[in-house]
Amino acid sequence: MTTARPRRAISALRDFLRSESAGGLLLMGSAALALIIANSPLAEDYFHALHVKVAGLSIAHWVNDGLMAVFFLLVGLEIKREMVDGELSSWSRRVLPGVAALGGMVIPALVYVAINREAPDNLRGWAIPAATDIAFALGVLSLLGSRVPASLKIFLAALAIIDDLGAILIIAIFYTDHLTLWALGGAAATLAVLAAMNRLKVASLWPYLLVGAALWFLFLKSGVHATLSGVILAMTIPITKSPARPDDEDSPLHRLEHGLNPWVAYLVVPVFGFANAGVALGGVGAAALVAPATLGAALGLFAGKQIGVFGFSLAAIKLGWAHRPSGASWPQLYGVAALCGIGFTMSLFINNLAFAAPVLQDETKIGVLAGSVLSALLGWLVFSLSRKPAAA
Repeated sequence: MTTARPRRAISALRDFLRSESAGGLLLMGSAALALIIANSPLAEDYFHALHVKVAGLSIAHWVNDGLMAVFFLLVGLEIKREMVDGELSSWSRRVLPGVAALGGMVIPALVYVAINREAPDNLRGWAIPAATDIAFALGVLSLLGSRVPASLKIFLAALAIIDDLGAILIIAIFYTDHLTLWALGGAAATLAVLAAMNRLKVASLWPYLLVGAALWFLFLKSGVHATLSGVILAMTIPITKSPARPDDEDSPLHRLEHGLNPWVAYLVVPVFGFANAGVALGGVGAAALVAPATLGAALGLFAGKQIGVFGFSLAAIKLGWAHRPSGASWPQLYGVAALCGIGFTMSLFINNLAFAAPVLQDETKIGVLAGSVLSALLGWLVFSLSRKPAAA
């Protein structure tokens, strides 16, 4: 009698691509709904609800610091998973998405700074166009179906994961204004407990999540943005890696990652989009549409991302550092570079950290929305006109 072969765990990246693609479509709908409500008779209720206090924090605060910590936890899990045993597990696999992500962060930031060089108060928003929204971008790719080679979907996901890591470092370094020493000390002690549990190979997830909740609270009080606690928690979740079981579905990291995926894709990110995309356009004049902050965010995403991602990718391939994704043409690679200009979720998140003034927040929101829509339309057009990938 033969025994059934154990079912191999679904690849975290493939599962991530599926859920994030569908979640991206839901995010588009939630953002559109927020814009409609913010410019309807319900606008006053919408903005009032965001400022209602619950347990000492406003609804907007809970969304941006609480729910988004769950988003950052999933991002951290995905980074660790792909670095240890996935698409970023070797230097040869990291080169092209890594170089592309670097160009996609540096060039948009330079575009924003160049446009806002005469407005010093705006320069704090330099990182707003530096992030790619993987949910939105993969949502657009999912609508294009077989016109997109699978290699490009993996390239985009890997690029966005590295991009997220860059955004996390930017937030930690440049958007921390004050520090509370007692809370930092408590966070360090909590992190030591998490590290000890990892060393002791604690397999149950609940101890990590309970200590992680304490870590989130201490970060909230410390001055370091609370969402970063999610990334730090993720780094302590054990992952099983062995030649015999390279994709062990029973590891704590895999269980948590697959458990969080649908919640983040279908709840956390759409709720964030709904809470942050609402901009009352009725009072927006022509001056706001061409304001430096608006243009910096819009052109940083639309032009800067294309130049940075495609230009750096082209250089890496021509220099022999990396190979073009299999089955993908140069126009299709350019189409992915255009889609990287969709910077919705992380761009709006950084916008909230960069500016306290409602006028600047609204201007950059308009820029983010405009740059993201233009990038999505261009990427859609490029892929619609390109040939389908050849069958393997």
